[in-house]
Amino acid sequence: MELIDSHTHLDFPDFDEDRQALLAECRALGVRRMVVLGVYQGNWQRVWDLVQSDPDLHAAFGLHPVYLDDHRPEDLTELGDWLTRLAGHRQVCAVGEIGLDYFIETLDRERQQALFEAQLGLAKDFDLPALIHVRRSHAAVIATLKRITLKRAGIIHAFAGSKEEAREYIKLGFKLGLGGAATWPQALRMHRVLAELPLDSVVLETDSPDMAPAMFPGQRNSPAHLPAICEALAGIMAVSPEQLAAASTANACELFNW
Repeated sequence: MELIDSHTHLDFPDFDEDRQALLAECRALGVRRMVVLGVYQGNWQRVWDLVQSDPDLHAAFGLHPVYLDDHRPEDLTELGDWLTRLAGHRQVCAVGEIGLDYFIETLDRERQQALFEAQLGLAKDFDLPALIHVRRSHAAVIATLKRITLKRAGIIHAFAGSKEEAREYIKLGFKLGLGGAATWPQALRMHRVLAELPLDSVVLETDSPDMAPAMFPGQRNSPAHLPAICEALAGIMAVSPEQLAAASTANACELFNW
């Protein structure tokens, strides 16, 4: 069973002590290719150094809304410089992690919106997909994506929206990222939505080191958990783990041109 982890933060210090051993474990479990996302200017170089050390890792660069107060105006220019310098590189796969976070009430929504739109503009300019963070902001994200259309669309990370919201994203060409959150037994609304999602609309992800699945509560999440996540989600979606793995991998390969 081949799996692709479409959303990790493997550059984070949480993995410094055992990163190489973990990558070997992931490969043994069938998780070969992984996307590592940048979240602020200060970690782009770290992401790129890691990705350069392993041909099966792929980088995305972006300014995450949660770090809004750390971002400087010149970071956007620098993001454009990074994308220009690495344009066409086989290990650069997307702009991300970008988006809107309305869960943290202290984050200024107007500034978030401006940053989100500017980065969607970069995704458009460089013909890259966007990897999008959405927390309590589906209506605003959907409205923005209808205005700023991306030819290669992207992924709605950790999708936890309604059937109607899923339909809107799918109509816009986006894949829905599914991971550990939906494995928890109390995520009943999510289970109902998952059961109706078409297989060609989903990709699997971990968000490592965050969002541990129900099978590994309170632990550091890692791509090595993806087979167990796949099995749990397949049960909810009433398909075999092999079917979900094959569909997710094909969807990710199509999205990233792999």
